[in-house]
Amino acid sequence: MSRATCATIHLDALRKNLHRIRLAAPASQVMAVVKADGYGHGLERVARAFSAADAFGVAALSDAERLRAAGEIKRIVLLSGPDEAADISRLRDLQVDIVIHHESQLRLLSEAGAGDSLRVWLKIDTGMSRLGFAASQAMEVYRWLRECRHVDPDIVCMTHFACSDEFAKNMTSAQIQRFAEALDGADCVRSMANSAAVLGWPQSHAQWIRPGGALYGLSSVEGRTGVQLGLQPAMTLSTRLIADKWIEPGTTVGYGAGFVAPQRMRLGIAAIGYGDGYPRLAGTGTPILVGGRRTGLVGRVSMDLLALDLTDLPEARVGDPVVAWGEGLPIEEVATCAGTLGYELACGITRRVRFEERDR
Repeated sequence: MSRATCATIHLDALRKNLHRIRLAAPASQVMAVVKADGYGHGLERVARAFSAADAFGVAALSDAERLRAAGEIKRIVLLSGPDEAADISRLRDLQVDIVIHHESQLRLLSEAGAGDSLRVWLKIDTGMSRLGFAASQAMEVYRWLRECRHVDPDIVCMTHFACSDEFAKNMTSAQIQRFAEALDGADCVRSMANSAAVLGWPQSHAQWIRPGGALYGLSSVEGRTGVQLGLQPAMTLSTRLIADKWIEPGTTVGYGAGFVAPQRMRLGIAAIGYGDGYPRLAGTGTPILVGGRRTGLVGRVSMDLLALDLTDLPEARVGDPVVAWGEGLPIEEVATCAGTLGYELACGITRRVRFEERDR
């Protein structure tokens, strides 16, 4: 019998989340960001579900290759652009757009051999201090790209927000203003909004939006779940209860004997652990569903197993379904208990977990 741990991907939820995003920014084209293997949901799978998107954003050239090999003809944007000269010919073959964010990439473009023009997105740093040309360089680089014989003249200018998930903070407003000033006089298509900005900063929508986590039902807004933002969870991570037992007061549970039973308790053991991608730092009390009812973890998460408190679930039996996150238990709640983000949990599912698709 195969291991019970399974990640179910809800295709209808993916489509509904894309629709929710389109309703929030009806005048914008949508680049569906599918990097990190579709945020852990499966690259080719989510690309099929996001067939109504206008383009896909990937972080690696290999992801663009996978999408083309799967028959995807939609526009693809390589978000970090080319790394070396050999990339240029491959990007041309694949007809992939490139993000240009550094002087070294300008050299690659100037030295490129004859071939089809490349569609370029110019990245401008307005406060993230990660990738992108300084705002003071924006027009100079924009003009250079317009004159480069290897670049399609229809350039998209883009930036990335540092604090768009904090709706009361004025950092995003400052970045929007800085971006506008940097491109004063440029007649170009523009892109600013990530998931949080699509939902919370309508003034940032421009001609293109670039949602990522929101498409998968994930929240990037502290203190709010994806469900609270009108999104649907697209992944359910589940397993089965494989054992139960009663323990007496004073009994220790798990590695390090860090939990001591304060009273007589009934424990359940579920076939899931950090070897499956469940967060090791999720501590006692982290919520989990057994047969659709909530209870909490007990003791440390181990590689293959975790212990649950079944004392108040007398109906629970070996073989019952256990949901680590998904419908009825937002991934953000588990992430908060583990001191991380739902994004990290979704991306961290390991190869031994079985993936299934469900359309409704």
